[in-house]
Amino acid sequence: MKIISWNVNGIRAAIKNGFIDFLNKADADVFCLQEIKISNDDLTEDIKNIGKGYKSHWFGAEKRGYSGVAFIYKIEPESIKEGIGSRFDKEGRTITMEFEKFYLINVYAPHSQRELLRLKDKLEFNDLFLKYCEKLRKKKPVLITGDFNVAHKAIDLKNPKENEKNAGYTIEERESFQKHLDKGYFDAFRMFNQEPGHYTWWSYRFNARARNIGWRIDYFLVDKKIKDKVKSSEILENVMGSDHCPISLEID
Repeated sequence: MKIISWNVNGIRAAIKNGFIDFLNKADADVFCLQEIKISNDDLTEDIKNIGKGYKSHWFGAEKRGYSGVAFIYKIEPESIKEGIGSRFDKEGRTITMEFEKFYLINVYAPHSQRELLRLKDKLEFNDLFLKYCEKLRKKKPVLITGDFNVAHKAIDLKNPKENEKNAGYTIEERESFQKHLDKGYFDAFRMFNQEPGHYTWWSYRFNARARNIGWRIDYFLVDKKIKDKVKSSEILENVMGSDHCPISLEID
C-alpha cells in the first residue's frame, strides 16, 4: 500500500496549483489531506469526485475556510470515523480509516499561534489524541500521519536556536510529541534517513523554500507492531502547490 499525506493549505487553491495532476500521477492507494479549508456544505461534485478511480471522504471544520481533513482512496476501508469524541472535532482535525489489519489515522494538530495563544489547547489536543490512538491500538496496529505542527528535534528545522520559544518548537510541544514515540510509535522518515536539511514546510516569506529554510512538521508515525512492514518513507520536496510538500510511505 502506498500512502501520501499532504497539508494542501486549501483544497481549492491546491487544485488551481496542479493538485489533480499530482493525484493522478502519484498513483497512491490513499491520500491523506490536511488543512483542506472547505466545509462539507461547500463541497462541489468536482471535489467530491476528485481523481480517476478514487473515492473521497471530507471532514471539514464548522468554521468556513479553516482546518479540515480528508481521505482520497482506491482501497475500500471497513469504516471511516470522523473525530475523536472531543471538543476539537468541530475544527475537523482527525479522521480514521479502519482496514482489516490496521487503522490509518489522518491528523491536523492545532498550531500554537503567535505568543503561544493556543499552546494550552495544543497540548490538550495531543493528550486526547494519544489516548484515542491507544484505545484503537488495543484492537489492531495504528498508523498515524499528518501535520503535527511541531519540529521534533533540532535536526528537523533550519534554525533551532532562534525558534526555541516559538510556536512549533517549544519544549512543551516537543515533549508532547515525544509521548507518541515513548508509547512505541516510530518516526518513519527517521527509520530511513538521519540527515539534516529535510523539511516539509517553508514560510512563504523571505524566499524560504528556495533557500531551504524550513521545518519538518509532517510525519508518518508507525506502530512498533507493523514497523517491519514499512518499505520506504520519503519527503517529496519537489512537489509544489502548497507551503507544505507531500510525504509518502509504502507499507507491505
